[in-house]
Amino acid sequence: MIIKQKGTYDIYGVDAKKRQYIKNVLDTLSDKYGYGFIETPVFEATELFHRSVGDESDIVKKETYDFKDRGDRNISLRPEGTAGVVRWFVENKLYGNLTDPVKVFYCEKMYRYERPQSGRQREFTQWGFECFGSDFVESDAEVISLAYNAYKLLGLENVKVKINSLGDDESRDNYRKALVDYLKPYKDELCDDCKRRLETNPLRVLDCKIDGDNDILKNVPKIIDYLNEESKNRFDKLLELLDLLEIDYEIDSNIVRGLDYYNYTVFEIVLNDSLALGAGGRYNNLVESLGGESTPAVGFAMGLDRVVEILDNENIEIPIEDSIDVYILGESENERNTASILTQTLRLNSFSCEMDMMNKTFKNQFKAVDRMNAKYLILLKDDDIKENVITIKDNKTREEEKISIVDLVDYLDTHI
Repeated sequence: MIIKQKGTYDIYGVDAKKRQYIKNVLDTLSDKYGYGFIETPVFEATELFHRSVGDESDIVKKETYDFKDRGDRNISLRPEGTAGVVRWFVENKLYGNLTDPVKVFYCEKMYRYERPQSGRQREFTQWGFECFGSDFVESDAEVISLAYNAYKLLGLENVKVKINSLGDDESRDNYRKALVDYLKPYKDELCDDCKRRLETNPLRVLDCKIDGDNDILKNVPKIIDYLNEESKNRFDKLLELLDLLEIDYEIDSNIVRGLDYYNYTVFEIVLNDSLALGAGGRYNNLVESLGGESTPAVGFAMGLDRVVEILDNENIEIPIEDSIDVYILGESENERNTASILTQTLRLNSFSCEMDMMNKTFKNQFKAVDRMNAKYLILLKDDDIKENVITIKDNKTREEEKISIVDLVDYLDTHI
C-alpha cells in the first residue's frame, strides 16, 4: 500500500469544510481591502529564493526542496509566497509608472523540509498579501489592519501586534555595527551557525532557534536606539495610525526579522502575548534586487494550518453547513429520470440537492434523507408525474403538500 509522505496530509469532511470557511473569510476580507487574488507557480528557479530569502537563511540552507529538472535546471518548490509574487511583479514590469498601489493576496501550498510538528508540516498552506508602490506609512497600517482584523473576524479575541522598526539603510548599518561589536566577545559561546552568521549577516543571529533563549541574545542592543531622525519619525507616525485604527500593539525590540529584504516596519501578530500567528513587514529593496526598478513594498503571511489548529484549541466554533436543501426520492425508472432532471434544475438554481445513486428502496432512501439532514424531501410517484405535480415535505415540521413541478423553484425560493 502506498501512503502519503511524511509531513503531508489529506483534508476531507468536516476538516475540509473548516478550512474552506476560513479561506472564504480571508478571501472576502482581502477583497474588501482591495487586494486581488494571485496564483504563482509551485516551483521556481532556485536562484529566486537564494536572492530573495537569502543564502544564509535556514529556509534556503536547510529547508528548501531543491532538484534538477530534465533540462538540468536548478528548481525549488516554493518555501514561501513573497518571492514568487515579486518575481511576477518584476517579470511583468509592473513597477513602471505606478499611479496606484498594486495589491495582491494568495492562499497556496508551500514546501519546507523540516521536522514535522504541531501546526508545522512539510507541505502547508500560506495566506499572504503584498502591497507594491506605496512608501507611505498608511500602507503599512493597512497591511497590519488587514492581518489583525482577519484574526478578529475568525473569533480570536486576545490578539496583539508586536511591532518594531529596522529603520532605513543607514539606521540598519549603524545597528549592524553595534550588534557585531556587542557579540564578538561572546563569539565562542554561540552555536556554529551563529558564528558564521556573525561574519555574513549578523541580524540573522537574532533569529537563531538554538541560541534564542541565551542571555547573550536577550541583552543585545535595541535597534530602535539606532534609528536616525527620519526613521524614528516614520515609526512614530505609524504608531499614531495604529492608535487611530484601535489596533492593539506593543513595541517589541526583539523583533528583528533577519531576512535580507526587510527594512523599516517589521511586525508579528500574537495570541495571548506569546503564541505567534503570522508576521510581515516592509521590503523596499526586494523588487530592485530581483531585477526591477526600486519599488517600495510591504506584506504579511501566515500559516493557515496553524490557524486552524489554534481555533480548535481555543474552542472557537466554526460554522459548518451540515445539511442539504432537498433530497429527491424515486424508485421506478420514470421516477428516477424525473429525479435526475429536477436535481440538475435545483442545483443550477443554487439549491443543494441529492438523489439516490445506489438503487435503494424507498425505506433506505428515507434513511439517506436523515443522514444528509435534508431540509425538504420530494417524493416522486409515476401517477403524480403524469399530472405534473410532486409531493414536497418539510423535514422539520413534517408538513407536506402537492405542488406543480413548474412551481418548485419558486416554492423553495420562498421557503428556504
